[in-house]
Amino acid sequence: MQNLQNELIALLKDEDNLVIDGQLNKNKIVEAALKVAPQLLKILIGNETFKKHFFQDVEGVLVFDKIAFQRFVNNKSFLPDSYTAFKNKIGLTINDGSTDNYISTRNDVTLVWAHKDCILEGGQTKEDQKRNEIFWNETLAPDAVDRLLSPKAFTNFKKYDKEGEHTVTEITGDENLILKGNNLLCLASLLKTHRSKIKLIYIDPPYNTGSDSFQYNDNFNHSTWLTFMKNRLEIAMDLLTSQGVLFVQCDDNEQAYLKVLIDEVLGKDNFVDTFVWKNTDNAPALSKKSRKNIEFIHCYEKNINKSIGYIGRQSDNDDAPLINSGNPVTTLSFLPSIIKFNLSDGIYKKGKFDKVELLDDLEIKNGVNLNTIRLSGKFKWGQSFLNEEVENGTYFLIKTEKFSIRYKREIASNIAPDKFIDDKYLSKAIGVETNEDSKKHIDALNLNFNSFPKPETLIAFLINSVTKEDDFVMDFHVGSGTTAAVAHKMNRKYIGIEQMDYINTVTVERLKKVIAGEQGGISKAVNWQGDGSFVYAELMQYNQRYIDAIQDAETKEHLISIWHEMEDSAFLSYQFDRKAFNERLAAFTTAPIEQMKQYLVEVLDKNQLYVNYSEMEDETYNVSAADIETNKQFYAKR
Repeated sequence: MQNLQNELIALLKDEDNLVIDGQLNKNKIVEAALKVAPQLLKILIGNETFKKHFFQDVEGVLVFDKIAFQRFVNNKSFLPDSYTAFKNKIGLTINDGSTDNYISTRNDVTLVWAHKDCILEGGQTKEDQKRNEIFWNETLAPDAVDRLLSPKAFTNFKKYDKEGEHTVTEITGDENLILKGNNLLCLASLLKTHRSKIKLIYIDPPYNTGSDSFQYNDNFNHSTWLTFMKNRLEIAMDLLTSQGVLFVQCDDNEQAYLKVLIDEVLGKDNFVDTFVWKNTDNAPALSKKSRKNIEFIHCYEKNINKSIGYIGRQSDNDDAPLINSGNPVTTLSFLPSIIKFNLSDGIYKKGKFDKVELLDDLEIKNGVNLNTIRLSGKFKWGQSFLNEEVENGTYFLIKTEKFSIRYKREIASNIAPDKFIDDKYLSKAIGVETNEDSKKHIDALNLNFNSFPKPETLIAFLINSVTKEDDFVMDFHVGSGTTAAVAHKMNRKYIGIEQMDYINTVTVERLKKVIAGEQGGISKAVNWQGDGSFVYAELMQYNQRYIDAIQDAETKEHLISIWHEMEDSAFLSYQFDRKAFNERLAAFTTAPIEQMKQYLVEVLDKNQLYVNYSEMEDETYNVSAADIETNKQFYAKR
C-alpha cells in the first residue's frame, strides 16, 4: 500500500500544489478528484495500476470512481480489492449516503466518553506473569451499546456446600455468588438484583504497569485504562448502600490518575483517605527505598458522614525497636511491670544477649518483670525521655530470649489522625508486618495460581472496619478469591466476579476448601471451622463464543470456517456488508492472521455477546427450560 502511495507521489510531484515537501496534498487532490479535473484523470489513466483500481469500463468508456479514489487518498490502505476496504470501524462511521462517511473527516459528529469492553486479570503486575492471550479493546459509540448493558441470562448454575456440588433448583435471594463473565456486564445485570445492597466494594484491578501483559494492540495506555475503570465504577456505585464504602487498591503507576477519576465518579467530598499497604510478605527482597512494594488503597464513602470527624487513634498499631545501632552504649532502668514478655515465668540470670546486656537478675511473673532491671545497649532514648514515655502510657515488649526490646505507645497524640468509620479505625499504614505469606498460603491449597494474591489479613482488616455480619461484600476483580474467602470466614455475604477461566480451577476450588475448613490466612484468628455455601453461575454466551473461538484459532483456514459459522448463526453489526465481504473473501485472507482475527471480532454485534434476560425465551438462543426457570427466580427474588 505504501508503494502505491509513493507511486502516486511520483506521478503528481510536478503538478501545482498536489505534492508538498514530498507528501500528498490530500485536500487539493481530493478537490481535483471531485471536480473530475482533466489533468488529474489523464495522469491516473496513464498509469496501469491506478487505471485498474479507479476506472471502470462501461461499454468502452472509462468511468472514474472518484469516491474510491478519495478514500484511497485519505487512507492509504483503503484499496477497492483489499480486505480493509470492507473493514467497518464500528462506532466511527456514519452510513448516511454521503461520499465521506468517516467521523474523522466530518464536523457534525461528537464522540462522547465511549464504552470500552475489555478482558483483564486483576492483581497482575509482574512482567514474568505475561500470558499469550490476545486482547482487543474496542471503542463502542453510545448508539452501538443500546442493549449491551441490559440484564443478562445466566447458565451453568451450581451450588457448593459441605456435601459437595449440587444442581440449583431454587434461588432464595441471599446466596453468596461467584459469577463468571465480563465484569462490566455482570455489574450491569446485578443492578436489577442488588441495587443499593452492597456495603463494601473492594477491588484490586489490573495496574497497567506498562511491563505487564495488559497491552491491547499497540498499548493499553492510561487513558484507556481509566475509561475501563470509569465504566465499571459508575455502575458499581449504584450497587452500594447509601452508607457503602469503596476501596480501590493500586500501585504507583496509576494511583494518582485513579484518584482523580474516582473523585469525578463519587465526588471528591466523599473521599475518606488513601491508605498505604507495604507488601512486606511477597516482596521481601526489594530495596527499602523502592516504591514497588508500596501500594495505595483509595477509600471513598458513597455519602460521607461529615458528623464523624477526623480523630486520633487510641494506640499506635505497631511496636518499634528501642535499639538504634548508630548510638553509643547507654544504660536504662525499667521499673516493675512495664515490660511485657513472651517468655515463661521464672528467674533469668544477668548476662549478655543479642544486642543488649542484662545487668540484673530478672524475675518474670504473669508475663511482666516483677523487679526493676537495668539494660545496657545502643538505645535511641535516654533515661529522662523514657520516663516521660512511661508516664504517658508507653510500655515495652521482649518477645524472645534474644532480649531485643521494643516499645509500644498506648497514647499516640503525635500520630497523624485517621478516619473513623462505623466505630472502627483505619490506619494510614495497614498490612505492615502481618507475617502472612499469601503466596505460600495459596500454594499450600494446591491451587495453580502464578500471581501474588493479597493477604487475607489485609482484606479482613478492611471488611472488619466497615461491615458487620450478613452485610454484602463485592469484588468484581476477584482473581484467586481472597475477598470472597475472607468474607465467607467472617460470615459476610459476598459477590465475586471473574472473567478468566481460572475462576473454576482456582477461585471456586479455593472456596470449596474454605467450606471444608482450611486453616490458612485468618482462619485461626476467627476460629474458622468450615461451613456455608455459595452459588456459581456464568453469563450465557452468544456472540462471545465466536470471540473465544477466534482467539483460539491457529490458522487462517480455521478463521474462515469460523466466519462461515458466524455468517449462519451470529449477530453481526448492522454496518457490516456481508455480501461485499464474501465477494472478496480471498483478499481478506491475504491479511496477517491477527488482523483477520481483530476484524472478525469487530464485525460482531456487541449487544449480543451474551443472551439478554429479556430475550432468553426466544427460540433463537435455545435456552433450556431449567435455565429459564432459574433465571426468573434469580431476578424475581431480589
